[in-house]
Amino acid sequence: MKLKNKVAVVTGAASGMGKAIVELFAKEGAKVIVADINFDGAKTVVAKIVEAGGIASAVLADVSKEEDVAKMIDTAVNLYGTVDILVNNAGIMDNMEAAADITDQQWERIFAVNSTSVMRATRKVMPIFLEKGSGSIVNIASIGGLYGKFAGSIYTASKHAVIGFTKSTGYMYANNGIRCNAIAPGGVMTNIQSSMTNINEFGSARTELSMATNPRFGQPEEIASATLFLASDDSSFINGTVLVVDGGWTA
Repeated sequence: MKLKNKVAVVTGAASGMGKAIVELFAKEGAKVIVADINFDGAKTVVAKIVEAGGIASAVLADVSKEEDVAKMIDTAVNLYGTVDILVNNAGIMDNMEAAADITDQQWERIFAVNSTSVMRATRKVMPIFLEKGSGSIVNIASIGGLYGKFAGSIYTASKHAVIGFTKSTGYMYANNGIRCNAIAPGGVMTNIQSSMTNINEFGSARTELSMATNPRFGQPEEIASATLFLASDDSSFINGTVLVVDGGWTA
């Protein structure tokens, strides 16, 4: 097992990619914190993991709130003694709006979930990693964090921020036994589009042009496998980089 005796905290873990990640991590021997704003969903995931012989605990966490981010890390330490792996997976979409249609409220909401939460979780877990002299962070970004044509301007900017933060963190702590990498998924079959409330016609029409080149949609389990690779010692010499997992969409 690749993660035997490791403790992993995963955000947005009640569904989609996060759910697939915690299930795979538990199968590989990790004790997992299933953090999500959907607490009932998180508890359902935990029950499934425990039934399969794994170790998991659910934590109610709205990652846009600093106190909830702190609570999920503290819970891991209180229950399992430490944290070895952090996966910042929680994210929401914008409404495909372009610059002229952005509101401050929407900008701040998207960044709070997609970007600020990544910084806060990393900041909270870093003293643990520094004391241990080891730790692995995997940030779930997006191909929207590499190019401008796949989503609205806010989501695109928020994921660019995640990638920049990933590279900086990986570089800054490279001499401390701490790695920080990102995954840039392409189109994946999840429920993230349920976070879209009022799709912008202009922005949607522009981004739809890129859909014609998408070879296929991925499955959450395919992202989970890539996350396991980056979280485990299999990728011990990989740090501060972005792994594109998109079936060749951006090729």
